[in-house]
Amino acid sequence: MAAPEAGLQRLCDRTLPQVPPDVLGLQYDRASTRVGIVHFGPGAFHRAHQASYFDRLLERDAYRAICAVSLKTASLRDALTPQDGLYTLVELDEAPTVRVIGAIRELLVATEDPAAVSRRLCAPDTSLITITVTEKGYCLDGGGELDFEHPDILHDLRHPETPRSLVGWLVRGLHLRHQRGLGPCLVLSCDNLSDNGPTLQRAVLAFAARRDDALAGWIEKGTRFPRTMVDSITPATDAALRSRVAQALGLQDSWPVQRERFSQWVVEETDFAAQPDWASVGVTLSRDVSAYERAKLRLLNGAHSTLAYLGLLAGLETVAQAMAQPALRAFVERLMIEDIEPTLTGEDLVAYRRSILRRFENPAMQHHLAQIAWDGSQKLPIRLLGTMADAIRAHRPLMRLALPIAAWMHFIRAKAATSTPIVDPLGDQLAARGRRTTGDSRHDLPMFFDLPGVFPTTLTHDAGFVKALGGAYDLIALRGALAAVASSDTRQEQ
Repeated sequence: MAAPEAGLQRLCDRTLPQVPPDVLGLQYDRASTRVGIVHFGPGAFHRAHQASYFDRLLERDAYRAICAVSLKTASLRDALTPQDGLYTLVELDEAPTVRVIGAIRELLVATEDPAAVSRRLCAPDTSLITITVTEKGYCLDGGGELDFEHPDILHDLRHPETPRSLVGWLVRGLHLRHQRGLGPCLVLSCDNLSDNGPTLQRAVLAFAARRDDALAGWIEKGTRFPRTMVDSITPATDAALRSRVAQALGLQDSWPVQRERFSQWVVEETDFAAQPDWASVGVTLSRDVSAYERAKLRLLNGAHSTLAYLGLLAGLETVAQAMAQPALRAFVERLMIEDIEPTLTGEDLVAYRRSILRRFENPAMQHHLAQIAWDGSQKLPIRLLGTMADAIRAHRPLMRLALPIAAWMHFIRAKAATSTPIVDPLGDQLAARGRRTTGDSRHDLPMFFDLPGVFPTTLTHDAGFVKALGGAYDLIALRGALAAVASSDTRQEQ
């Protein structure tokens, strides 16, 4: 049977008037908008989250349209250029909403047209640069500083006019603005990176200083890198979503996106004059973003990764299925209450935790655990290992925190055993180690500890950490994920 969208006209500016009235359309004249934002990494999360905020902002500020820049891949450009950058956002809830987003006015691929990216970065209208390139896109070393041995950074130092890395592009754009007497930009990292704004600023200044001390000084004086926190669960686009959108629009959309209705964006207060009117579209301005960020990374993202690795080992596919397992749901809630919340301060953590659990149980969401499991070597240090280090310093039990980390190792073992590609910047190294594992912690853990930039030596040299992780690893190997979870409380160790 042909897909429901087969034979339909394509969503684009010309066909936009055909969208049915029950679909939320644009509330502004798209032709009168101007690009004022450059976004690096226009994946599903950006298009479901930040672009939807900017879409609403265009109703009152016509200079906030987006130039979406993919650093290397052309797939999004190829999908959305025939649609004039239009796409559909489905908000998943008991009563879902379907909305057309028109904020993206230009799509570029940096490797194919570096000159166009350079022109956009130094355009007078450009005042805001936003970023969602995931943790691995920052080219950082294990200490969170710019890795000057990274192949992309080495290339960009030799060829600054045609960068490959995010940091190289930021310095390229700011260098051109400095040369032409233009003002600096507001640069917003929206990635799940601890202390994301200052971390990016350090990387940019370190790279710029290798080129020109005066440029580094100009960037440090005028460019702002505020901390941010973003939150909205965004399942991957699949055939079911495309069919659903085709039925709702009566038009074909090659790359719609979906997310839960809940959405949060927190931006650190800064003195940058040309920033948007954030509050008018529901963005929270705060002097202390770190409390929001830390709670989100540890409570939501840490729990997500826990469900992903333990759930996949148990043969489950989605977050909702994992939450429907009583032992697993109880484990995650207790992990949040007893092991994660004691490391946090700030907002009402009890209310936040309860809201996260409700979101995980949302029956309208089909968030695949495999998607959450990607890039574990980059995510675990931020989502779980930092909590583990805090627990060690406070002399709290470690077994519950050790289980999801051990489950990740067994996830790698399972992938390697079936020669399934591992989606991770360290995929080849993980596969090689996975093939050599035996299921015995004494043999296997040292191989994982030797991975670059994952396990800090402060943990791997701590006897309590090694004992707890080894016990969790052997327990999963012996009894399986769900049985290990069910018995975790009786095995909680100091």
